Amino acid sequence: MKVCIALTKGRLEKQFLEYLQSLSFDTTPLLNKGRKLSVDTENFRFIFAKGVDVATYVERGIADLGIVGEDILLEYSPDVYNLLPLPFGRCHFAIADRKGQRISNSKMIIATKYPNIATSFFREKGESVEIVKLEGSVELAPIIGLADAIVDIVETGTTLRENGLMIKEDMFTITARCIANRSSLKIKRNFLTPIIDVLSEKEKVI
Repeated sequence: MKVCIALTKGRLEKQFLEYLQSLSFDTTPLLNKGRKLSVDTENFRFIFAKGVDVATYVERGIADLGIVGEDILLEYSPDVYNLLPLPFGRCHFAIADRKGQRISNSKMIIATKYPNIATSFFREKGESVEIVKLEGSVELAPIIGLADAIVDIVETGTTLRENGLMIKEDMFTITARCIANRSSLKIKRNFLTPIIDVLSEKEKVI
């Protein structure tokens, strides 16, 4: 019985493969996959998708385990087991703006790809804001006068600086997470437990 693992394409995929190598796993088939969206090895099937789709595949039982950014879990609240943090993919949410600029006279207007996260954050602070959801580069919103500030994930801050924005407030830190399908943890427990144990022990060391 193979274990299916869904990986978030791009940066997290690369970091996870480096992580597997550090655990002495042979990742050669995954490194040489070209444009393939799924790769089968002797014991595993790996599928590669966008983060939000990874969560969906795990929730629906297509994948047993998933490697996904914590932002996806916080924003979309998929019905999965959030098993453990992983020692990569570390970045933080922040509020950023153009210093001294205020577009609106009443409620602050916040542009973000993460309306649920932003709404929850400001609600907990007792602040009333207007949220504008964008899919693309949110850094543009304060520049063109759409919003007073943005809520976004910041890793190095380079994109903010290059677009004349600065961090107004750090919100919280996130990492990559290992998630699991609820039924798989019962049906494939004997297969999944050793994998989860290895990832857990490595996390404790780092």
